[in-house]
Amino acid sequence: MKPIRKAVFPVAGLGTRFLPATKAIPKEMLPIVDRPLIQYAVDEAREAGIEQMIFVTGRGKSAIEDHFDIAFELEKTMAERGKSLEVLEPTRLGPGNCAYVRQQEPLGLGHAIWCARAIVGDEPFAIFLPDEFMVGSPGCMKQMVEAYNRLGGNLISVLEVPRETVSSYGVIAPGARDGDITEVTGLVEKPKVEDAPSNLIISGRYILQPEVMRTLENQEKGAGEEIQLTDAMARMIGTQPFHAVTFAGKRYDCGSKVGYVQANLAIALARDDMGEEIRAFALDLLAN
Repeated sequence: MKPIRKAVFPVAGLGTRFLPATKAIPKEMLPIVDRPLIQYAVDEAREAGIEQMIFVTGRGKSAIEDHFDIAFELEKTMAERGKSLEVLEPTRLGPGNCAYVRQQEPLGLGHAIWCARAIVGDEPFAIFLPDEFMVGSPGCMKQMVEAYNRLGGNLISVLEVPRETVSSYGVIAPGARDGDITEVTGLVEKPKVEDAPSNLIISGRYILQPEVMRTLENQEKGAGEEIQLTDAMARMIGTQPFHAVTFAGKRYDCGSKVGYVQANLAIALARDDMGEEIRAFALDLLAN
């Protein structure tokens, strides 16, 4: 069983829900307090032992590449002023640890993953959707890699949500359940509430075998007239082991404005350097 060494980050989206903020800044670079969303995802990947980060980008996304590069002028100035460079250490990805590939047309998540096929090669790999902001200890992907080392095959992260909200997500049809591990017998993208097979939604983290690339090769457009990763995974069920890991942690949908504000507030409250002040401010705000 090959280890999970590579991760794909599909970051070519336009971020239209956050305009005008995302007119010139990729949505993945929007900060949660003082770290961009993409940095949190990369840190989660590193914690899980992943070595190579593959970014599927589009036009206007050069800020992501700049973020993970060495900023010589900035670092030189900081060093001359006696400031620590430790805060920049997580932003450094060497040439062997990252790769960038373009998604030239907005044809959906499945197509974005397929664009990374040459770099992924014949290895199992992880997928991170950075605007699905996952907070836990250990992180979501580390929990999944630990499950993968026991089970192999394909794994997806899931969360339980109120049934009336399932039509906004990909939903699993569950089989046998063992603690936080659930067998996946089917997948449905954005079903009607009355047709949903469960209230367990796919939550933006995946470990997939390389065969998914060959499935995506001939994948027809699905929901939203896009090439859906969920449809490709559904076609693989029954040919390979497929399980879901219920994430033991918090998830914030930072693709929405409400989820983004919630994530900032939650992280700020949890920080030692500002949590007390933010809590006092929030209580005062709510009282007036």
